Amino acid sequence: MNIQIFGVKKCFDTKKAERYFKERKIKYQLIDLNSTGMSKGELQSVKASVGLVNLIDKESKEYEKLNIQHIINSSVKEEILLNNPKLYKTPIVRNGKKATVGYERGVWDTWE
Repeated sequence: MNIQIFGVKKCFDTKKAERYFKERKIKYQLIDLNSTGMSKGELQSVKASVGLVNLIDKESKEYEKLNIQHIINSSVKEEILLNNPKLYKTPIVRNGKKATVGYERGVWDTWE
């Protein structure tokens, strides 16, 4: 298993995801979206698994500030996501081609 957790250090669900994998002694890599962000390839992989719409946090301040709810073109939304990591719902947990958004313990249990 090659687990990547994309999240922010202050996010409660990101901390819970880390604890989930730590308790099971499953190695994971934490990527802080505020400092590192997500590469285009990583975004494509996660998007293929969960869909672009599910990655966007519609409750975030960035969502309102950038006013992206009116943008229809998905490639434009992808560019905005790549440049504004505060728009992501967290945590995004990736295991190869599989991915989840949010705390999804039930799905992670099937990965073991």
